[in-house]
Amino acid sequence: MVRCATLVIGPAGAGKSTYCNLMRTHCEAQRRRVHVVNLDPAAEHFRYPVAADIRDLVPLEDVMSELRLGPNGGLIYAMEYLVDNIDWLESELDDLGGDEYVLFDCPGQVELYSHVPAMSRVVSELQRMGFRLASDAPKFVAGVLACLSAMTMLELPHCNVLSKCDLLPNRRLLDELLDADAAVPRARGSTSPASPRRELFTAPALLEDWSMVQFLPLDPRDTDSVDEILAQIDNALQYHEDVEPRDPDERDEDDPEVEEHDES
Repeated sequence: MVRCATLVIGPAGAGKSTYCNLMRTHCEAQRRRVHVVNLDPAAEHFRYPVAADIRDLVPLEDVMSELRLGPNGGLIYAMEYLVDNIDWLESELDDLGGDEYVLFDCPGQVELYSHVPAMSRVVSELQRMGFRLASDAPKFVAGVLACLSAMTMLELPHCNVLSKCDLLPNRRLLDELLDADAAVPRARGSTSPASPRRELFTAPALLEDWSMVQFLPLDPRDTDSVDEILAQIDNALQYHEDVEPRDPDERDEDDPEVEEHDES
């Protein structure tokens, strides 16, 4: 069976880890077991159980200290180190089982998805391992262009999520963002017709005219929005209905952790 996974990408602070935790709990409520793998060497805190953590392979603090690199340089080195030691990740993923759904919580540095080949090489390796992948990238204006860049670089089906919709003051603003009406970004970008910034704010509308980038709203308080995103991802991954649902706490009889617990 083809293994399914989602790369959760987007700018720092966009809500990637929150999304991973929300989607994990939502899937487990539907008796779909989901694992979350951290691929961000700079991550510090998690709201979800971490199935595999890149920091166990290459701690960012050690890289910065030993090689005298800054945060961005250290992160790029760490991702390249992961590519060179991809057998570590393959072993960690094999331990999860052959039919599990995996969320990869990815770094937020945009350059990893625009002109540095590390993440595209990780994608190639995951596909070699038998994973069917989709990708998820949040935020708007600059985010729209970042989404298009990531879609081109990674060559994967994308589900673009407008995160943190519960923080918007009203539904009208959300509708404006989702519709990507050209007049709205221009009006919000500048009040001066001669301002050069006005041209920048027309870019999302040009992309929308060609239907290259579209967003789905995510409101953690609204289970329907979570269901819609999950359905879109399942469709992109061709996650078939014939996959039997299982209890999230279900373990195989030969699971060593279970045997050790039973013996104690």
